[in-house]
Amino acid sequence: MNEPRFLPVVPTDHPPACAASLVHDFTPELISVGAHQLCPGCGEPMAIRAVAEAVAELGLTRSCIAVFGIGCSTAFSNNLDIEVVQALHGRAPSVATGITRMRPDVTALTVQGDGDMVNEGLQEVLHAAARGERITCFMLNNGVFGETGGQMTATTVLGQRTKNSPEGRDARHHGHPIRLADLVATLDGAVYVARGAVDTAVNVQRTKRMVLKALQAQKRGFALVEVLTMCPTGWAVDTTRSARYMADHHARIHSMGVLKDTGGGRSR
Repeated sequence: MNEPRFLPVVPTDHPPACAASLVHDFTPELISVGAHQLCPGCGEPMAIRAVAEAVAELGLTRSCIAVFGIGCSTAFSNNLDIEVVQALHGRAPSVATGITRMRPDVTALTVQGDGDMVNEGLQEVLHAAARGERITCFMLNNGVFGETGGQMTATTVLGQRTKNSPEGRDARHHGHPIRLADLVATLDGAVYVARGAVDTAVNVQRTKRMVLKALQAQKRGFALVEVLTMCPTGWAVDTTRSARYMADHHARIHSMGVLKDTGGGRSR
């Protein structure tokens, strides 16, 4: 009977004799610069990676234009090897609408934060959905204005402390959080609406499938994928606890799943 073979133990009490070498670069082909300047523990890079991978897998690289809103994710607009247009605060759906009306052959998508899409441009996304514009909108929802320091947004959950709600969001003073995906799903022009997250490996894969289906559904009308992302800096939460914090707070109110799929898919 053969004895089991074990790899030799590498000592860690002194530097290795041989320098490490890169075996394989897992950076998606459409992310030209893997490094970014977003905070440690931020979930937005994972969400944007899912979008970039989906665009490549669907063969849309040469026929895709991404419209970025204003927020932390805007920093990624220079990292993508696809055409990018910068919109004014909250106006990305309108810019994407103009693109597809002038170029019906183009796949237009938006990348926006919750502050950009819900606070600054709620009317833009709702009217685009009601008209059934053939665009796909991706909202990265961390419940705060991350770029400006962590202020409350329209999606901030009740009780959550932010820079301008230090005692926690109170419905009497601040109103209730807006569940954007649930709202968009009620509009007849929306053909695919889903909410995912990037707090676990399983949720990352589920979100990737949502992104793929949304881009495919765009031929029929408006599509939206809301992605819950972590913001340990804006939440004043330790990086190692941010994923659990998101699951315990945001995901309880902004529940995940496919809310609408007129192409025959199963709803949550």
